[in-house]
Amino acid sequence: MLTATELEDRLDALWGRITRAGGSKETVSLCAVTKTFPVEVCQLAAAAGVVLLGENYAEELCAKAAVVGAPGITWSYLGAIQRKKLAKLAPVVGLYQSVTRLEEATDIARRSPGARILLQVDTTALPQRNGVEPRQLEALCGAVAPLDVDLEGLMVVAPNDPAGARQCFEEVAALGRSLGLRSLSMGMSGDLEAAIEAGSTMVRVGQALFGSR
Repeated sequence: MLTATELEDRLDALWGRITRAGGSKETVSLCAVTKTFPVEVCQLAAAAGVVLLGENYAEELCAKAAVVGAPGITWSYLGAIQRKKLAKLAPVVGLYQSVTRLEEATDIARRSPGARILLQVDTTALPQRNGVEPRQLEALCGAVAPLDVDLEGLMVVAPNDPAGARQCFEEVAALGRSLGLRSLSMGMSGDLEAAIEAGSTMVRVGQALFGSR
């Protein structure tokens, strides 16, 4: 079981990586991805001052949120949005990072007015990837703008190869700038340096903090 001391050491190491890549605690937010880890890990993270916790599965997020009651914690939903599960998620989710369709944003606005959302972009064109194609992004932003949600920015899951990841991050950062969006959720444990160098304002990290699943 992960200890508080081990987590503190890993947090220090992680912020060291972020700093060396050109980021800081003022410019980059940390989303700790706790999916499949026990709720005790979420409690350790909260006690260590990690205020944004990310989950991919609605049931797991709601179950953990019912136990982790630390003040100031925000739960971020990272999985593909299933509209039938939004009723469960709406009372506890503070940030939806994986919106890909107008219908999803409309339902979020109806169930949780003012909710923060990111649009997930897919630069790979692979059939199994979730996300909006870059050429469709401007139209979706325009359609979402009148809704009662806070469209903060974009999220992307990069390809596994380093060159492809860097190109992906640079493309999504350019899209964010062109659309005037303030947040870019880019980079995970293995590629966060390239993401921060491209302009990421949020990294989603699980393994680097909590170890292998």
